[in-house]
Amino acid sequence: MDSVMYALPENIRNKAFVIASYYIKLNKGADILKKASALAVGQTIGTWIPIPGITEEIREKYMGKVVSVFDVPALDLSTQVDTEDREYIIQIAYPSVNFGGDFPLLLTSLLGNDASTSAQVKLLDIEFPADYVENFSGPQYGSGGIRKLTGVSERPLLLNMIKPCTGLTPEEGAKIFYETALGGVDFIKDDELFGNPAYSKPWNRVKRYKQAAQAAYEKTGKKALYFVNVTSGAGEILDNVKRAEDAGADGIMLNFAAVGYSVLKQVAEVSRVPVLGHGAGTGMYYEGTASGMSSPLAAGKLARLAGADIVMINTPYGGYPLQYQKYIQTISQLTLPWYELKPSMPSIGGGVHPGMVEKYVREAGKDIVLAAGGAVQGHPRGAKAGARAMRQAIEIVMEGQDFAEAAREKEELSEALKCWSYVKD
Repeated sequence: MDSVMYALPENIRNKAFVIASYYIKLNKGADILKKASALAVGQTIGTWIPIPGITEEIREKYMGKVVSVFDVPALDLSTQVDTEDREYIIQIAYPSVNFGGDFPLLLTSLLGNDASTSAQVKLLDIEFPADYVENFSGPQYGSGGIRKLTGVSERPLLLNMIKPCTGLTPEEGAKIFYETALGGVDFIKDDELFGNPAYSKPWNRVKRYKQAAQAAYEKTGKKALYFVNVTSGAGEILDNVKRAEDAGADGIMLNFAAVGYSVLKQVAEVSRVPVLGHGAGTGMYYEGTASGMSSPLAAGKLARLAGADIVMINTPYGGYPLQYQKYIQTISQLTLPWYELKPSMPSIGGGVHPGMVEKYVREAGKDIVLAAGGAVQGHPRGAKAGARAMRQAIEIVMEGQDFAEAAREKEELSEALKCWSYVKD
């Protein structure tokens, strides 16, 4: 057994290796140990043919190591094999010195050298040692900082996004912002499709929307915070961040799947305000069954590592066929203790309306942001009533009242439930 090529988990964990877990499917006659070894070499020091210059020192310091190979299902006897295809979970340890705290090289090393390795794999998870995670600051505010910023400590936070998604000038959007803010939302953000168009620059929106926020505050005593979408080309994003913050933005929003995790990391490191990472487009990472990466990794762990204080995630309830298990695992990746990184606050999007509040709180807890779009803007009596209906639903749930009974006493909520039914289970 080649002690450089293979290693036991106990001799790798908490050392200078990142451990990647993959799913791979091969035909029955393929040698999985050979395939795993080729992946470990090809993603680190090797090519598809032997080359001169690879010394034992290079192999020891820079080559990947095969840590584990698991059959799925668990097969130990040749007589148990009765299918043409075989499925495996394999774990490869990669020396972190190969990529350091560099997201592009990390992902290239773990997933991006298919032409050389000829391995079609799906990256399920990445296990990072503590020393490696110290290369990343993670969320600057985190859930606790977001709570402190809003002054709200004991209930889910409420977010709405300006609709229609595109086409609004700053002046037009400010009118919608004002009506929505009157209903008592905690945050208002841009839609993920609305970033840096010529007719509505982020900093111009900030100026108009902050005026609308102040006008609503003077009437209600409740100030809605604005997260402005600065998503754009790499050469423009940092300038967008600075100009938006100088204009008074309360938070920055970024479509991290589109711009990349390294851009999210850079924005989180320089921003003076919280960063909302929107998962729009993460499906292109995880929708393949035999390639890409898992949704909890793409939409959860890596976004938190990169520094998003709030992360907008999908649910199984809004028409998108996300598995319930993956939804819960993504929330876990964002919120459970992870070395010294602060937790990111999950923002639940997709199928959010007053009748779903109790279900979301039961499944995900109170430390979440409920991102209600159409249920606010599409309320029969307008955005103010839609926001009030959501707040009423949240209050009923947090007070532990019988939802159906208490809702009958709330005018806006009762009307909302005629459009969107109460979901108990």
